[in-house]
Amino acid sequence: MEASQEPHLPNYMKDDNVSQETKNLISSLPSDKDFMGYSLYNYKGCWYYPNTLQAVLDVQEHFQPRKKDINLASLPKGGTTWLKSIVFSVLHREKYRENPETHPLLSQNPHDLVPFLEIELYAGSQTPDLTKFPSPMIFSTHMHLKTLLEATTKSSSSSSPCKIVYVCRGIKDTFVSAWHYRNKLHRTEMDQASFELMFDAYCRGVHLYGPYWEHVLSYWKGSLEDEEHVLFMKYEEIIEDPHLQVQRQAEFLNCPFTKEEEESGSVEEIVNLCSLRNLSSLEINKNGTIRVGVDTNVFFRKGEIGDWKNHLTLQMAKTIDEIVESRLRGSGLIFQ
Repeated sequence: MEASQEPHLPNYMKDDNVSQETKNLISSLPSDKDFMGYSLYNYKGCWYYPNTLQAVLDVQEHFQPRKKDINLASLPKGGTTWLKSIVFSVLHREKYRENPETHPLLSQNPHDLVPFLEIELYAGSQTPDLTKFPSPMIFSTHMHLKTLLEATTKSSSSSSPCKIVYVCRGIKDTFVSAWHYRNKLHRTEMDQASFELMFDAYCRGVHLYGPYWEHVLSYWKGSLEDEEHVLFMKYEEIIEDPHLQVQRQAEFLNCPFTKEEEESGSVEEIVNLCSLRNLSSLEINKNGTIRVGVDTNVFFRKGEIGDWKNHLTLQMAKTIDEIVESRLRGSGLIFQ
């Protein structure tokens, strides 16, 4: 990308909505640059852009979830859009069973149905009115589990008062998907040199909400320590057996499919509705814009397992695999 070009920037990458108190905090934090040259700051082991950090701090200070609320968590480009559509459909399946043509996913992007805490709700206000959302409310976040728990557990209890569903995707496909996302997001085509800079940043863990391995491990360990409240899912397993994983989500969320629902094809209907092929074909997801000002078409590409083979050299793949393997060693978490 030429230096003269001015890429489109979403609000969460900017630094124009930061309080003086947070500016003072930022001045004391370790800093680095992302692959495009924008400043990132490390707060409690995680990298943020200034506006994102401000929103995270506001979430921690003011967010008060209700017991039945649900938080969906992931790394950017780790399966977020798919997870939102599936969980929304599982929870609200009875409401649209008789009139499936009125299902909100047919006319609204999943990110508008399941809002981000720090990227949308708390990006515009320190104290957004959450009472307007019905209960149970489904929220979404890219925050580490520890950071999220600091927001949701403001008492002596160390467990979350609400359910948390986390989806994790292999780092190589996550990286490649993030690369294409950034090109679409900034409405530009970046060159091979930028690709290699971004790869190096991923290997160092210097990217928004990174490092990857710390993020993944926080939820993996959380799911082992509190399986009642934290469900850890793998993107690849959802692709390989979506019916089983949809049922697994429903059971975790205390709304399991009845035998009658299974026999009538309810699980199959949700799998088909939420398939990436179906979602990406909808007009709203081809030409729309979500509330935070991002084009809806940036959220859909291939969604395949192994597309990294079309972008990474064997040496690049070996390098990043070795890094992740060493970071996850002893955790019991294994990626194929």
